[in-house]
Amino acid sequence: MLLAFDTATPQVTVALHDGDRVVAEYVATEAMRHGEMLAPGIAEVLERAGAISQDVTAVAVGVGPGPFTGLRVGLVTARTMALALEIPVYGVCSLDILAAEAVDAGLEDFVVATDARRKEVYVATYADGQRVSGPEVVRPADVATERLVVGRGGSLYPDAFPHRTGPEWPSAAVLCDVVVSERYELLDPEPLYLRRPDTMAPHHPKKVS
Repeated sequence: MLLAFDTATPQVTVALHDGDRVVAEYVATEAMRHGEMLAPGIAEVLERAGAISQDVTAVAVGVGPGPFTGLRVGLVTARTMALALEIPVYGVCSLDILAAEAVDAGLEDFVVATDARRKEVYVATYADGQRVSGPEVVRPADVATERLVVGRGGSLYPDAFPHRTGPEWPSAAVLCDVVVSERYELLDPEPLYLRRPDTMAPHHPKKVS
């Protein structure tokens, strides 16, 4: 069984795939509480499928880009489970997860834009369903487009992205399909931050001369 989850946005999404289809899914949206929502979500999908953690044969995780705190929760959980169960873990760019769902809806040429805070977006461009640029973190005005835009960024910045469509948040069910079918590049479970974390270790104080 493949256990998949993404914590790169305010939404925590978890799904369990039995090799043929997704058999259980969990979604919760409560900003800044990823650490409190992910473990119950994993427990719920396992219980609903009548499975236990030892039945999981691989883990898939969205690697962002996304805010430091939420992204870290998912990646640490994925690596810890993989180590404890001695199973592989696969990372997928969270923008590719959104793109895969857009392609399933019939889109081919579009932009994925998600909220990067600080009045910026994480953005990537897709042509014929494949990523051709990005991800990068930019101001919406710098990448304003008339193309269809998938993701939360389209809703937050309608002046820059007037033609928004598709899902706003990544889906763990789609993440399962991306990994099983290898639709996009599979990555190491390392974070795509694209910029320094908001929380940094304090610098040593300067010497007083």
